[in-house]
Amino acid sequence: METLKTIVLVLDLICAVLLTLVVLFQSGKSAGLSGAIAGASDSFMARGGSKTLDAKLAKATKWLGLAFVLLSLLAVILVSSVKTTAATGSQDSNNTVVTTEAAAK
Repeated sequence: METLKTIVLVLDLICAVLLTLVVLFQSGKSAGLSGAIAGASDSFMARGGSKTLDAKLAKATKWLGLAFVLLSLLAVILVSSVKTTAATGSQDSNNTVVTTEAAAK
């Protein structure tokens, strides 16, 4: 379980770094509110929009963001399950719970 937790946390860290880099490489959208109301000419739905670098970076941002959120949720679940197992203790061969205090005696 510790190995899986470590793998998920490392993947989450890599995803966070990649997401940061992809966002920093994107060009600024300087159209502001007027571009949102009137429709910007260089929008994603423009002709050939999916072939530009900005469109590819926007798509990568969406996928990396989704991966980051899912990996973060999985990491929280794994960490909380490890803490719950440590707090309740382990089971011996007779399926009775042995707490850490009782095991130390």
